[in-house]
Amino acid sequence: MKYLQSLEWRRGFFDWARSDGVTWVYIFKVLIAAFLTLWLAMRLELPQPRTAMITVFIVMQPQSGQVFAKSFYRLLGTLAGSAVMVLLIALFAQHTELFLGALAIWVGLCTAGATRNRNFRAYGFVLAGYTAAMVGLPALAHPNSAFMAAVWRVLEISLGILCSTLVSAALLPQTASAAMRNALYQRFGVFALFVTDGLRGRNQRDGFEAANVRFIAEAVGLEGLRSVTVFEDPHMRRRNGRLNRLNSEFMSLTTRFNALHQLLARLRAGGADHGVDAIKPGLQDLAEHLDGFSGRALTCADAARLAEQLRAYRQGLPTALRSLRAHFEQGSPGDAEHLDFHTACELLYRFVDDLYNYAQTHASLADHRHAREQGNAPYTPKTNWLACAASGIRAAFILIVLGSYWVATAWPSGATMTLIAAATVGLSAATPNPKRMAFQMACGTLIGALVGFVEMFFIFPWIDGFPLLCVVLAPVIVLGAFLASRPQYAGVGLGLLIFFSTGSVPDNLTVYNPYTFINDYLAMVIGMLVCAAAGAIILPPNSRWLWRRLEQDLREQVVYAIGGKLKGLTARFESRSRDLLHQAYGLAVAQPQVQRDLLRWMLLVQEVGHAIIELRNEQALLPVHPVYAEPQPWRQAIRVMGRALMRLFLQPNAGNLERGLIAVDHAISRVQATDEPFAPHFDTSALRRVKSYLHFIRTSLLDPQGPLHAS
Repeated sequence: MKYLQSLEWRRGFFDWARSDGVTWVYIFKVLIAAFLTLWLAMRLELPQPRTAMITVFIVMQPQSGQVFAKSFYRLLGTLAGSAVMVLLIALFAQHTELFLGALAIWVGLCTAGATRNRNFRAYGFVLAGYTAAMVGLPALAHPNSAFMAAVWRVLEISLGILCSTLVSAALLPQTASAAMRNALYQRFGVFALFVTDGLRGRNQRDGFEAANVRFIAEAVGLEGLRSVTVFEDPHMRRRNGRLNRLNSEFMSLTTRFNALHQLLARLRAGGADHGVDAIKPGLQDLAEHLDGFSGRALTCADAARLAEQLRAYRQGLPTALRSLRAHFEQGSPGDAEHLDFHTACELLYRFVDDLYNYAQTHASLADHRHAREQGNAPYTPKTNWLACAASGIRAAFILIVLGSYWVATAWPSGATMTLIAAATVGLSAATPNPKRMAFQMACGTLIGALVGFVEMFFIFPWIDGFPLLCVVLAPVIVLGAFLASRPQYAGVGLGLLIFFSTGSVPDNLTVYNPYTFINDYLAMVIGMLVCAAAGAIILPPNSRWLWRRLEQDLREQVVYAIGGKLKGLTARFESRSRDLLHQAYGLAVAQPQVQRDLLRWMLLVQEVGHAIIELRNEQALLPVHPVYAEPQPWRQAIRVMGRALMRLFLQPNAGNLERGLIAVDHAISRVQATDEPFAPHFDTSALRRVKSYLHFIRTSLLDPQGPLHAS
């Protein structure tokens, strides 16, 4: 009994260590780094030790790779913002209105850049914007000191970065590379289980959609981890190209299986049981090959074993499919059933080929150098330009309004209000709900003001020495770090940490002035509330207008598949469409029906777009022969079909759908008319593949559960 209790206690302890334990380790590291930075800043007699301490709160992350990446972009943003500030001061030091106008334009551009970019690159744009405001606005009264203010700020931030990276890497490090390996190993096991269930017909519609959402989020998240590990781990940096390629191949793999799964589901729903039954042995055989890898981690050794099995399976697959085809044709199928079966066979073969390529790339991670490192297609994010412009306009408007109020009233804390608004609008720009983020930061700042007033005027005068200062500051830092680690309260924690430090952490020369203290905190809260109000009124990103724009951008990916440059098009198409859906899902978090509609557009766009890219690749690889020449009627029909599909996805309606279906049917008939007369004379397998892709596009457009029929 005691042994069982001990075992249960250990299991509970390890579960806690993997969840809440990680959070408390992070809080402990924040405390150590913050106090080390504050002590060094005071010992070095920097003008504002609190700036170095705030840097710790901003760049500190649970994983050391994230700290390195965020520190790198913070330093770049600070240098850029400081340089722009010096330039603006040199040009407009005597003209406050012109300075504020130029600063508003700069902050607007940086905020738009933060919305456009991903991961910690966005943070570099945020810093470039609000560093110019935080250094430039106080320096307006003393322009001669502007350059030295910029130099001191760079030094203070560099000290905070140095201490943060040192503590993160030296004390109980949690590495991003370990998280990435775990994500890579676990992802394929989940996908293999999803595939085996789908091949056996077990996946329901809701489960199928939920799994796709998960795989999309994992693909986007893995790209974020990959961009971080290059700062941290030379082992992963050497494999950066293969990691990029692996993510791209996984996206293509999920699209290929979705196409096969959707086709089989449509055949089952349409009563085409003969074709489904005919191909079922091939599906079962593949499911049995994947059973040993389902629901478990895929190491590099496992990937090599999987690649070897798939290589042998792929070699024998054409023979197996010919056998299945012979058995299928004994039932005298019609033309439509014949096309259904051939399309399913083609998708199955392509899916196995993609599986084999993915397993090879995964297995190659065991080698320091490998040929698959070359020729990778980078992840290409896609952001709606109107969303970026809205963020920039919102930021510029806030700075112009608050700056004008400051100039008109000459409020001593007006500069504080304006620069805090610049920081808030930048920090909230990259979040799905800027209004909520700004309001939460205002709440955290208000808590910091109340606690800071008590500490500043009733506790600090009675303590002596740095250790007692740390004891007094520690509870506030622990509370702020704990709230920041909880996604639902991240804004409150961030506001408490940053702006408690801004107004309440003492400098080397501490001035006890309650009038200035209250005015400054009042200015901070007002600036944040104005940002929250602007986020709710001026083109809010989590409203219907942006969902519709993102849906339109999703549909336009089919246009991109038709007209984009063919080299690397598959990887760019996959990453752009997934990035768009990931953004849209975050913005429509409280609208499940909107999310479902967007996901269904995504699945249709991927099905049709991927088939179009395959069509283009097939045509590009055709041998030189009069049958394959450009003027041939079947190639002309495919071009006409492309134009019809562009109109359909730009303006989905019943008329364009009918015209698109007519164009696809015409292309199929032209390919059929070309294939049959020449089949006895030479191999026309390429034309048969073209016909299969055209038929798949047709079945996708006719899907009764698809968004085209709903719209």
